[in-house]
Amino acid sequence: MAQKWFRVSCTVPSRGHNTTMMWFEPFAEHIVNSSWVAVQELERLGLGGAVDLYVCEMPVEYQAVKRLLPSLWKEHQPQLVVHVGVSGLATTVTLERCGHNKGYMRPDNCSFCPASQCCVENGPDCIKSILDMETICKSVNDAGIGITVSTSEDAGRYLCDYTYYTSLHLGKGRAAFVHVPPLGKPYSGKDLGRALQAVIQEMLKLLEGSHSEEAQKDTKHSSDKP
Repeated sequence: MAQKWFRVSCTVPSRGHNTTMMWFEPFAEHIVNSSWVAVQELERLGLGGAVDLYVCEMPVEYQAVKRLLPSLWKEHQPQLVVHVGVSGLATTVTLERCGHNKGYMRPDNCSFCPASQCCVENGPDCIKSILDMETICKSVNDAGIGITVSTSEDAGRYLCDYTYYTSLHLGKGRAAFVHVPPLGKPYSGKDLGRALQAVIQEMLKLLEGSHSEEAQKDTKHSSDKP
């Protein structure tokens, strides 16, 4: 049986599954961005030998996101991109189910705001991840790792949401966004790293399962041909 490979910016090589993990630089009151601390801890823990982890910091700037994301998707050709950001409102590790196209009125770190207030002109209002976040959430919570995971349908209409929608649009749904709370509210950096590890491993399991189902369907269709 061929070994499956994954790349997580958090990007996984094209021989199997590619995952890329991205976190955000400090902004506003978040002098130390807990998403960066969490991804550092994830790098230390790893995701197993079958995962090639690629990590990239994303500026909290609309124009940088618009410029960098297409080139990262093209260069790494990931099967999954996982974005990680901090939310001052979060008390759990939160899996965002979708990204939104409109409503971006808050200036970024460069005091810039898109004139159109949207991500993609004429794009759909909302794009959902191909991953079933509710299933992932339940699996991680049932594992009893001591960290609560929840889901959300509102990533905040700021750079997190803007980045997520852009990746979902570029990757045809093959993206995820994980919001983490600030450090110590209530989790440590090590806790958040363990949570990311558990969440992404469940995401990769779902991806692998969906690819296996597609392969079985292709095999069946081929065998049905005369």
